[in-house]
Amino acid sequence: MGYANLHSCICDLERSGQLRRITIEVDPHLELAAIARRAYARQAPALLFERVRGCRFPVLANLYGSLERTRYIFRDSLPRLQALIGAKSDPASLLRPPTRLLAALHGASHLLPRRRRSAAVLTHRCQLHDLPQLVSWPADGGPFITLPQVYSEHPAQPGWRHSNLGMYRIQLAGNAYAADQEVGLHYQIHRGIGVHHQAAASRGQDLPVNVFVGGPPALAVAAVMPLPEGLPELAFAGALAGQRLALAQPPGWPLPVPAEADFVLCGRVAPRQTKPEGPFGDHLGYYSLIHDFPVLQVERVYHRPGAIWPFTSVGRPPQEDTSFGAFIHELTGTLIPQVLPGVRAVHAVDAAGVHPLLLAIGSERYTPYSPCDRPQELLTQACAILGQGQLSLAKYLLIANEQDAAQLDIHNCAAFLQHMLQRCDWRRDLHFHTHATIDTLDYSGTGLNQGSKVVIAACGPPRRPLPEQLPERLDLPSGFSAPQIALPGVLVLQGPPCFAPGSQPTADLQRFCSHYATDHPINSFPLLILCDDSAFAATTLENLLWVSFTRSDPARDLYGIGAFQQDKHWGCNGALVLDARRKPQHAPPLEDDAGVIRRLESWAVHGGPLHGII
Repeated sequence: MGYANLHSCICDLERSGQLRRITIEVDPHLELAAIARRAYARQAPALLFERVRGCRFPVLANLYGSLERTRYIFRDSLPRLQALIGAKSDPASLLRPPTRLLAALHGASHLLPRRRRSAAVLTHRCQLHDLPQLVSWPADGGPFITLPQVYSEHPAQPGWRHSNLGMYRIQLAGNAYAADQEVGLHYQIHRGIGVHHQAAASRGQDLPVNVFVGGPPALAVAAVMPLPEGLPELAFAGALAGQRLALAQPPGWPLPVPAEADFVLCGRVAPRQTKPEGPFGDHLGYYSLIHDFPVLQVERVYHRPGAIWPFTSVGRPPQEDTSFGAFIHELTGTLIPQVLPGVRAVHAVDAAGVHPLLLAIGSERYTPYSPCDRPQELLTQACAILGQGQLSLAKYLLIANEQDAAQLDIHNCAAFLQHMLQRCDWRRDLHFHTHATIDTLDYSGTGLNQGSKVVIAACGPPRRPLPEQLPERLDLPSGFSAPQIALPGVLVLQGPPCFAPGSQPTADLQRFCSHYATDHPINSFPLLILCDDSAFAATTLENLLWVSFTRSDPARDLYGIGAFQQDKHWGCNGALVLDARRKPQHAPPLEDDAGVIRRLESWAVHGGPLHGII
């Protein structure tokens, strides 16, 4: 049986050697988050900080710090849940073997929440300033809740069956928020709470909202699951926990709360009120800057006896949320062919910041009676992918044909990129969507939520070998230097800085491309990437993906040698050139506070309180 609350999970992890208690006092300002990030990098156990400076509540970090530990937490319910998900994608699978049917039925029995008259979480009240004031990065605008479960119901259809539970960050203090009264509610586009907020605003009403912290671990995972419309996250949490979710009703409040939650903030969101929120060090590896977002007017803060505050710190991938993503893919990957006919798999690349880069494997079935020498159905499938929920936020979608390489692994990014580069025809296979919607956290486009997309589709036999050595003559234009081969067929070069006064990114790239004829040896590399530090970008595949796809917008930053436009289609006869230099509109990258790191390193020496953890 799964865990009914966070306390039982912590006790089990401690018994199995997967949790360490930290008894030294730790500062919630930068120290705790820096420890958590380094603990994740070391694949350390979950960490329970018992003494948090200025706060009476203990803090739990690195709970989902490895995919193995995440699987362990849900080990009892996973077979039943996978049978239930498999039944949706392939009902006949329930009979192979027959025990799958029993497992699926058992899992379905946990979908309906149950009501309790009383709840531990409603026994105590506190103020916002009593909660852990955790600040993760030096330029953050204040303390944030980083594992919130934000609950709302549709105003026209109240009740949990039409509810939404999402993980939308909450700024606890700072900026212009009224102390102990207001918190920032940062929800982005394509989020379910937006539908509820719009419905309430159209009626001229405030939207009641609960923010849960802690509780059964299944609740946090359910809050980030890409569930189909009509399946409430509360129901999924019960199936994942292996037991029906217990709900209780606070007196005089319209929304229920999980009876086993550790904390609950109850408040209301006005129809049109916003205040500046941020900055916040985010999962792309940069700060999301200050923007206006809704305000939650907090009316009550509840907590249970012995409440524990779970916390995570995000930053340049991989971080703890990487384990979340991998676990979710394991649960939902089998549903892709059903939701997107003809598509075998889709992979949002964590190292590239998740939303900037999607890899997909589709299938060409339009003309099975003739050779497949150009993308056809792949383009239809690409449109379907970009029309699916949060997948629509992608900037780069690379889609390959399953029939060309049945063994192609969508999670082997290096092999996938090489497969594409062997087959792409830059005169034909680039398909742009301009003035489109991108991730709120991505500043490579033209404005907040604004940018472009490109679909790169490839099918057929290889068109070219991919070089692995530099040509004898490159004859680089002035200002361009330090060529490095990052992958076969991918040449990385260092370009003039875009932050220099008077710099003109477009002029630099046009000068670079016009320097070469289409028969120049540099075109043996199908992809040229220009960046600020070619040695850094070429050192690891993770560096290459992060630099290339978080620092570029397809419509503005893709160029080509021998470029042309015909019938409103853009292509090039030579190499494709990606400008991945930092631009003036980009957000600053995340950097640790040097003094904090020195202090932590002194604690990590042999015999120190954090030895073996960070």
